[in-house]
Order: sequence, then structure tokens, then C-alpha cells
Amino acid sequence: MDSPSPMTTPLTLLDNTVLSNFALVGRPDIVQHLWADAACTTPAAKAEYQTGITAGLVPATAWTDLPVVTLTETETAFAAGLPPRLGAGERTCLAVALHRQGRLASDDQDARSVARRHGVSTTGTLGILVLGVRRGLLSKNEANALLKGMIAAGYRSPVTDLDSLLSQ
Repeated sequence: MDSPSPMTTPLTLLDNTVLSNFALVGRPDIVQHLWADAACTTPAAKAEYQTGITAGLVPATAWTDLPVVTLTETETAFAAGLPPRLGAGERTCLAVALHRQGRLASDDQDARSVARRHGVSTTGTLGILVLGVRRGLLSKNEANALLKGMIAAGYRSPVTDLDSLLSQ
């Protein structure tokens, strides 16, 4: 996948946590409806997800059509210079988002903080659910049910429902 032309939607780089959360509730379609061809990931984030498949933790079929971008040398070098406390998926997704003027979809607070310091917009699982409601893809009740399913599957959410986020 190459860089988008100036008239296309900016890329949304999904890290493994976001991939896993939506896969575990069987709803990767939400991301695909929100960003169509702009949603993608990196080989490193896909490899992290593959580790979850191998361990039997996430479904193998959830993200089969998700584009995987090839990093440029510049993006690879930038990712290598990011803090090692970030996983390879977060580092590479952040590098691509920065260099291609996209956004990072991650629930990792360190990754989001580093992204903001570099001027990269961020979202995460909660933001995606809220946007799904605001765009009419989900009702508030459906989004809250998905969040509860994610929490039951191990997602450490800072909220137990989306009501306060939807009222903002």
C-alpha cells in the first residue's frame, strides 16, 4: 500500500490492541466502515496479532482483508529511534502515521503520548466506538454492549460505558 494522494482520507494505523479488541467482539467491520481503504496496519503490528492467533487468543479470520503497509526506509529508521518501551507494532504504526500524515489508533498511553508530541492525531478503542455511534453505525446500547464484551475479554478500559464520552 502506497501513500495516499492528497485528496484521499488519511491513513488510520491500527495497533495490535485495537485489532484484538474489535476482533474479540467480532466487529472489525466497524473500523472498515469508518475508514474503508484508509484503515491499515504494519507488518510488526500484524505479527503481534498473529502471535495472538497462534496462542488461540484472537480469531484468525477477523482482519484477513486489512491492508498491511510496507514501511519506507525513513519510517523504519524513525520507528527504530522511538522509545523501546513501545512495542514494535506501536513504533511502526506511529512512524507510518507521522510520515504519511495519518492517525494512530492505539490504546497504549505511552504510544499516544509520543504520537501527540510528534503532532500525530490519535484515537483508540473508545474513540472508535464513540465515532461509530456518532456516525450511525451503532446505537449507544450496541456500542456499550461491545465495550462490555471487550472488557470481559480482557480490555482494561478506563470507563465501563460510553455515556460520558458520548455527552462530550
